[in-house]
Amino acid sequence: MIAADTSPPRGLGRMLSWPRVRTTLIFAVPLGLMHSISSSTTPASTWVARAITVGLLAMLVFGLCEQWPARLPNWLARWVWQLIGVVVSIPFGALLAYYWTTGGHPNFAGEPLRVSGFFGMCFSGILFGPWVALGAMVRQRDALARHQALAFQLERSELERQALDARMRLLQAQVQPHFLFNTLANVRALVNTGSPRASAVLDSLIAYLRAAVPRLDEPATTLGQEVQLVRAYLELMHMRIPDRLQFSLHVDEAAHGLRCPPMAVLTLVENAVRHGIDPSEEGGRIEVNIALRDGRCSARVIDTGVGLQQAGNGLGTGLSTLRERMQLTFGGDARLSLTGVVPHGVCAELDFPAQKGGA
Repeated sequence: MIAADTSPPRGLGRMLSWPRVRTTLIFAVPLGLMHSISSSTTPASTWVARAITVGLLAMLVFGLCEQWPARLPNWLARWVWQLIGVVVSIPFGALLAYYWTTGGHPNFAGEPLRVSGFFGMCFSGILFGPWVALGAMVRQRDALARHQALAFQLERSELERQALDARMRLLQAQVQPHFLFNTLANVRALVNTGSPRASAVLDSLIAYLRAAVPRLDEPATTLGQEVQLVRAYLELMHMRIPDRLQFSLHVDEAAHGLRCPPMAVLTLVENAVRHGIDPSEEGGRIEVNIALRDGRCSARVIDTGVGLQQAGNGLGTGLSTLRERMQLTFGGDARLSLTGVVPHGVCAELDFPAQKGGA
């Protein structure tokens, strides 16, 4: 990640920036008008032009000292160097202003009032100029502090996002072997018993894994894709235990394009098969219901297996991992709950915001 550049802009563009020119004019124009009050021979516009000339030159020197030289001696602070530049530039600015407003002939020797006005302008400039410069530096430092704070906040947000992405990848890595090993164990049981369906089940498993495994590495998928995997998984399990497993799927049409972490609903279904149907001697039925209501999506997996008492009330590894993945995906606005079903069975429900797959 590239750190944000918090250094102030450089170059002539900063020296002549409109905020600086505006501040200079705000202080120079009243100063010129103030001098015109005490002079009956010189027009107010001339005094204003002189004050603006002095102010603009001081502003340019202020910006020049801000950038040059690049390194100052340790005993000289940058702000002190800028104030020195402003003070020194004011007499030169006043001299330039008089030279310009008199057509190149200031004639100080023959005009005592002009000399008095020159020194008066230098005095007022040296009196007020450094304070204006200090105010500008204070505002500049405040703006830089806000800029740095924003840069740090953006950097922290980026680091938090990267940490969440890494956590999500770790959780999905835990899902992959958990699901794969459980499915392979089912196939092994058929092979060990010499079931003639072992080959067909293995073919179905291969076809299923070709579709399922690539999606494990995706940060999110859609409920439509998830339902396809759930249906393939239940058909696979039904081939293994056709007399002990029945299932049905009911999905709102509008829910197919909603965002969903990979293997979310599938984890509930697999948990129902493994902890509900398999331990039951008579088997059972699994119903998958996905519905939308008030901007939220509810995915329920209901089984008529052994129930919570025999399956255990706590969340296993798969469900615990799923809960954390849902929290990471939806920023904490997701819920996983388990409730008992009468006379026996379990209802596992995911409740999360209805967000489009591209959100």
